[in-house]
Amino acid sequence: MTHVWAVIMALFLDRRFADPHRFHPVCWIGWWIAYIDRHWNKGRCRKWKGVGASFIVCALTFIVSYAVIVISYRLSTIFGVFIEALIIFTSIAPTSLAKAAYDVLRPLEKGDINEARKKVGMIVGRDTEALQEEEIVRACVETVAENTSDGVTAPLFYAFIGGGAFAMLYRAVNTCDSMLGYKNARYAQFGWASARLDDAFNYVPARLTACVMLLIHRANIRMWKLLFRDARNHPSPNSGWCEAAMAALLGVQLGGVNTYNGVISVRPTIGDASVPLKHEHIKQAVAIMRRTTIAFTIGGSLLAVACTWG
Repeated sequence: MTHVWAVIMALFLDRRFADPHRFHPVCWIGWWIAYIDRHWNKGRCRKWKGVGASFIVCALTFIVSYAVIVISYRLSTIFGVFIEALIIFTSIAPTSLAKAAYDVLRPLEKGDINEARKKVGMIVGRDTEALQEEEIVRACVETVAENTSDGVTAPLFYAFIGGGAFAMLYRAVNTCDSMLGYKNARYAQFGWASARLDDAFNYVPARLTACVMLLIHRANIRMWKLLFRDARNHPSPNSGWCEAAMAALLGVQLGGVNTYNGVISVRPTIGDASVPLKHEHIKQAVAIMRRTTIAFTIGGSLLAVACTWG
């Protein structure tokens, strides 16, 4: 039950303070990853070096987080819950995700397409200089959908299972993937383990999040069929699930053609274009993310109570 109270307090902290920009544990994790990358990602046996890099970063993150939490609880249960809540708070980002989406929405509402391109370029990896409104909206909605799991429900899932130490372990896995899991000449071997580990850690949370999305919005049979039809139309084995659920609920089509560093990438589409993408869909996507977060938290808390008293 202490994990439950810590999760609830972490969500309140996130709502009040959003993602901290200074002294963020993810910055420290990123520093270690960058250090190991500079010194190990060269020469022979890069694949095995990458395995070692992922193991060291994730193991150190878990051990340090676990030690801090255990010491805090030994001092006082209330203090322990507070410290664990702080740790979980740094692993989730629903408020920052909503803010980033609204930073794109506001210039679109004012007709400032250039500013909207700059803002969406801060949250996506694709080229944004020539995007039109519909493409900007698509990029933003896809980001909100994918990060509903990666940035919110997945760390909450692991927090309910094993508290703040597990939440930070997930964040370490996710950070390793975001920094090393590229399919290019430099990281194809060294980042292999990070990418596979991230796929494994996100397998259950991504699918569970997509199902929660549809359940709480009373999705009809057509939406469920669309989810299972298009969830695999994504390069990632997990990201397509939340994007497919979001597309089904909004009645829009995601995926398709993107450009990365001037190179065109054609991906399968996700969803049916029942309505054209408009800037209002950004607000609707954020609302879906928030409701999913609340439902996920309530469900996890009830399960924890049931296990405690069962």
